[in-house]
Amino acid sequence: MTIPAAATAFFAKAIGNNGWPDKVVIDKSGSNTVGLFNMNCLLVMCGWCWLITVRRTKYLNNIIEQDHRFIKKLTRPMQTFKSLNSASATLAGIEVAHMIRKGQFDQSEQSGFAQFAALAG
Repeated sequence: MTIPAAATAFFAKAIGNNGWPDKVVIDKSGSNTVGLFNMNCLLVMCGWCWLITVRRTKYLNNIIEQDHRFIKKLTRPMQTFKSLNSASATLAGIEVAHMIRKGQFDQSEQSGFAQFAALAG
């Protein structure tokens, strides 16, 4: 399997699991660009009304790592987790609290505690 075919298969699987995105942000990888171009070609052939918008960011990994620096700072003193379930629940809670603090949810009229309580159910 060639690299563009592998990228197309990856995006097809990701879209199958998560649904069609409006836009995708990628780094300057040529194979990802070709894979998304192939997905847009498939959309045109199927008669789909809109295409996937592709945004390219040169230093995408640096931006993501900078965002996770805060979470790494919180989890480093915890040393190790005893099970995968507790690790995933703890990290998910830390990520959600960080996203609320940064204002990444549409419910900005609510307090941070009210947003977290609404998400926790």
